[in-house]
Amino acid sequence: MFREEPKALRRRRQIWVVLLALAPVLASGCAVKTRHEVRKEEIRPLMEASKQQLVDAYNQQVRAVRSLQATVDLIPSTGSTYSGVIEQYHDVSGFILAQRPASIRVIGQAPVVAKNIFDMVSDGKIFRIFIPSKNMFLVGATSLLRPSKKPIENLRPQHIVEALFWPEIQEDAKVLFEQFDADPDRYYILTVLRQNEAGNLEIGRKIWFNRTDLRVSRVQIYGPAGRLDADMSYSDWEPFATPPSSSAAPAASAPFFPRDIRIWRPQDDYRLEVRITKLTLNEEIAADRFELAQPPGTELVRAGEETPKAQQ
Repeated sequence: MFREEPKALRRRRQIWVVLLALAPVLASGCAVKTRHEVRKEEIRPLMEASKQQLVDAYNQQVRAVRSLQATVDLIPSTGSTYSGVIEQYHDVSGFILAQRPASIRVIGQAPVVAKNIFDMVSDGKIFRIFIPSKNMFLVGATSLLRPSKKPIENLRPQHIVEALFWPEIQEDAKVLFEQFDADPDRYYILTVLRQNEAGNLEIGRKIWFNRTDLRVSRVQIYGPAGRLDADMSYSDWEPFATPPSSSAAPAASAPFFPRDIRIWRPQDDYRLEVRITKLTLNEEIAADRFELAQPPGTELVRAGEETPKAQQ
C-alpha cells in the first residue's frame, strides 16, 4: 500500500502541472479557435488589372448604359431624410426612369395599395417633388447646398441619378492607382483628382473594384477640402438585355448593371438602398415622362427660401 502512494502522488502532480500550464491560455479565451472551412469551389482567384485597364473598363460601363426603366424596392435607413417621407413603411416599391445626361423621375408607392408617397423629377438643373400626404410641392435648384431645417426639404432626386450614371474619366485626368486589402476582400482603387479654385489638386472621386470580378463595388464622391459628399456601394451585377431597336451589342455582350445600390449622403442626412427587381436598359424615354407639374391646391415650397409657409 505504501509503495503505491508515491505513484499516485506523481500522477496528481502531473495533472496539476498540466492544468497550471493551460490556465493562462484558457483565461485569455484563445485556447479554442473556431475554424471556418471554405469549400474549394467557393474560393475565387484574384484578378489582375493595370490602371489603364480599369479606366477603360469603367468608361466602357459608363458608355454602355444610356437610359433605364426600373421597378425597385426603396429602403431608407432609420432617421434619414427618406424615412421622414415614407413614415410608417419599412420600405416601399417604386419606379425609376433615368436618361443621360441627368434626367430622372422617381416614384415611391405604399405597399399593397400602390398609393404614391412621393413623385420626384430632376433635369440636372431644377428638381421638383410632390408629396401627396403633406399636400406639398417642392421646387429648387440642384446646385442648392444649404440644407433646410426641415429634413423633408432636403430630398434630391439628382442624388439618385448620380448613383446610376457615372461621369467618364477623361484622358487628361490625373488618376492615382492603389491596391487595398480588407480581409477577406481585395480591391483596386482609382482616385480621380481635380484642380480646385486655388490651383491645388484634391480628391474628386474614388472608384473601388472588387478583384474577384473587377466590377465596381463602391464609388465615393468628394467635395471641397476632402469632404465626403457621397458613398455608394454596388453589388449583384448581372447582364441585362437591351431592346431589339438598340444599337448595343448582342446578348453575349449585354450591358451589366447592379441589382443592389446603397447610397449614403453624409452631408444631407441621406441613406437609401435601391433594390432593382425589374430593369430595362437603353430604351428611349419620352421627354414628357420627366415632367411634373404642381397639382392644383398644393402648397408650393421653394427649397432654400425661407417663406412663412415653409417655416410652419
